[in-house]
Amino acid sequence: MQLEPANPHRFCVAPMLDWTTPECRALHRLFSRHAFLYSEMVTSGALIFGDVPRHLHHAADAPCALQLGGGEPEALAHACEIALPYGYQEINLNVGCPSDRVQHNRIGACLMNDAPLVAECLAVMQAAAGAVPVTVKHRLAIDEQDERSVFAFVETLAARSPCRVFIIHARKAWLQGLSPKDNRDVPPLNYPLVYEVKRRFPELTIIINGGITTLAECRAHLQAVDGVMLGRAAYQNPELLLAVDELYGAPARTLAEVLPAIRSLLVEALGRGEMLAHYTRHLLGLFPGVRGAKQYRRILSEEARAAEAGIAVFDRALAAVGMAG
Repeated sequence: MQLEPANPHRFCVAPMLDWTTPECRALHRLFSRHAFLYSEMVTSGALIFGDVPRHLHHAADAPCALQLGGGEPEALAHACEIALPYGYQEINLNVGCPSDRVQHNRIGACLMNDAPLVAECLAVMQAAAGAVPVTVKHRLAIDEQDERSVFAFVETLAARSPCRVFIIHARKAWLQGLSPKDNRDVPPLNYPLVYEVKRRFPELTIIINGGITTLAECRAHLQAVDGVMLGRAAYQNPELLLAVDELYGAPARTLAEVLPAIRSLLVEALGRGEMLAHYTRHLLGLFPGVRGAKQYRRILSEEARAAEAGIAVFDRALAAVGMAG
């Protein structure tokens, strides 16, 4: 029996810069009907002053959230208004990115130093977004903060804003001394602390993120929290997504049924004048351990980048692993 859609966040694919593009999300949707997908982070300034259609265009990826970066309430509210016509199912505020660039612009994890400001941002974003829910993604703490300060942070946001969905990366972020890459791996994971957040705030939807690599781990976490979010593990091995629908009480998909759908998607995109590589670069993780996988990756990496590359390139890559094109 399929689970009620009241908890669409049981499995989420994390926002990842340069990876969770619209093309990637369209492909991921073929692997799972139910996984909740997230866009790359888009700054409020990029929407207010930049090329809005380029940043916000998407299709066939619902349910999907737009992740915004910003720290100025009025700008974030304006960004939500700009995004509304594009039909995202959620707007998420990034309070977890540790890069130097976002720190300089008061974006990302540095905002954990100012919970009242984050709460104000979320409140005005929700007012601007109307019926579209606004959510937040954050760390346990930053720099010298005690990790247990996450309880006060969540309490402030829940009390001062309508936000009820919290995606918690179960690590501290070190804004001084660690690179963004190191911040994804070096600070130790503290899953029990995220479980404790859920126990203290049972009325909130708590989604755990960080270091999760298998569906078995997902099922274990779902005993304590409402949802799980995977990043690199889901992107680098998209076949993992085939079984995600089982977490929603629906049948798993198979690679045999997904490959023809992928091919049809590529044909349609090529017909619109899009480049093959914009899609196939997100499929390099298929066929792990399969004979011919190295040649499959080589064909897609080298040949799909040509401006004239057509569906025959994808067919040749599949043939290398013994799959019909």
